Amino acid sequence: MTTLTEADALDGLRDALGLLKDREQVAQRLLDSSAKHSFDPDKELDWDAPFEEGKWFWPPELVSLYDTPLWKRMGEEQRILLSQHEAAALASLGIWFEIILMQLLVRHIYDKAATSAHVRYALTEIEDECRHSKMFARLIAQGDTPWYPVSRAHQQLGRLFKTISTTPGSFTATLLGEEVLDWMQRLTFPDERVQTLVRGVTRIHVVEEARHVRYAREELRRQMVTAPKWSQEFTRITSGEFARVFSVAFVNPDVYTNVGLDKREALAQVRASGHRREVMQNGSRRLTDFLDDIGVLRGVGRRLWKSSGLLA
Repeated sequence: MTTLTEADALDGLRDALGLLKDREQVAQRLLDSSAKHSFDPDKELDWDAPFEEGKWFWPPELVSLYDTPLWKRMGEEQRILLSQHEAAALASLGIWFEIILMQLLVRHIYDKAATSAHVRYALTEIEDECRHSKMFARLIAQGDTPWYPVSRAHQQLGRLFKTISTTPGSFTATLLGEEVLDWMQRLTFPDERVQTLVRGVTRIHVVEEARHVRYAREELRRQMVTAPKWSQEFTRITSGEFARVFSVAFVNPDVYTNVGLDKREALAQVRASGHRREVMQNGSRRLTDFLDDIGVLRGVGRRLWKSSGLLA
């Protein structure tokens, strides 16, 4: 697709949110921000400091079993241990997702001018995501938890998705993976109940992901205005199916076994938890409101989003 200029926008390219912004100007602002506010986690964080006794690895209210009957039977030590394993599982999920995202970004810029700010920012974002994946892997290795890969079925679905995804579908999935975790991490990094290292990891991720979200939102708006009708409809359906996969993958059932809980009982209580449903919908609301405004949440796609539990 050719670069959209400000003149194009003034000629009437707009969506429900207003005139589309110039692609090059947006990318240049993001490049300038990246130059000022990027981090090297290996140098920025104190990886040699031990974990602090009695501190959480994820805010308790965001732990999947919070406020369930099983949670009320658990002791504080087991609850904190579960938070550690869930943090490791979310870091593992983040690595899986970011590897997919990097491949989608490379596909997006494959036939675009490498000298454009739009492409240079995409390459900058890929660089960010490489650092994030290494940071998450190091966080997992720092503790006494395993790496938690997604299920084999989800691995195969991810492989299929990144092969057949259209450009607007890719940016919709990008936002889904980034914005729910971003909402949780914004609650995590200022929370003094949480381990200092975890707070540092989430702070870096929040600062740098804000640029990624801006890039993806602006590009998705453009794509949903200019893409062919079939591509728009395909995006609605694939994004809804990806929301269903993401909502299931968000809880790795092996964490329960590894902290001494019955996996089936724990999963059943998570599914029945009104608190958990509210957490996931609150984490998704800013995104689903945006997707609704630009025409993604329609028809079959909307029904799939509802069945994922991320849309009320």
